[in-house]
Amino acid sequence: MIFPCIDLMDGKVVQLVQGRDKALEGDAPLAMLHKFSAFPEIQVIDLDAAMGKGENSALVEMLASRARCRVGGGVRDTARARRLLDQGAHRVIVGTAAFTPALKEIAAETGPERLLIALDSKNGRIVVKGWQEATEFTAEQVIQRLEPYCSGFLCTYVDKEGMMQGTDLEWFRRLRAATRHEITAAGGITTMDDVRALHEMNIHAALGMALYTGRLPLEKLESFAKSLE
Repeated sequence: MIFPCIDLMDGKVVQLVQGRDKALEGDAPLAMLHKFSAFPEIQVIDLDAAMGKGENSALVEMLASRARCRVGGGVRDTARARRLLDQGAHRVIVGTAAFTPALKEIAAETGPERLLIALDSKNGRIVVKGWQEATEFTAEQVIQRLEPYCSGFLCTYVDKEGMMQGTDLEWFRRLRAATRHEITAAGGITTMDDVRALHEMNIHAALGMALYTGRLPLEKLESFAKSLE
């Protein structure tokens, strides 16, 4: 499956490079939702919430009320997880809290079937708090012990995020071998060859920069997505 990404910052749809530098702004959130209407599910990330700089709650609620959305950003306690579900999120994505005692409580609140855990890797280590802090863990080390709390993993190869230089298919292949849970790949996915290679591994693709710049034509992705139905 293909998940177009709508990343929110300061009330706008944006794309960042490696989670730091804003590279571009998209159309208004509702216009982006219309543009992606052929896809069955959208990935929405509240970047301000992820970085602890506020929230885009009204936009999240608007998007989640009009499309099936997996939503993340700043989910560090049960209250935030519950609020996203109440706003209409189909599934909730948790990153930083997956490495704290709060994970067990959040999973109990949402149910593992509605929780995705983000494993974001930079320089080989998992990064948290909006990709600002590195942990001592690798994704391969922790993926199996996190399985009981979720129904899938969103795995981002941060080293290539937003750079349109391709992604690390070998990293995703190792992760695929490590778990039977659903995996969604993100970070540097640039070509249809990347998308097809991930599909052959039974890995979904979350697409941002390549989609927004036209490097991956929307029509080709829509056609590929329909072929998977």
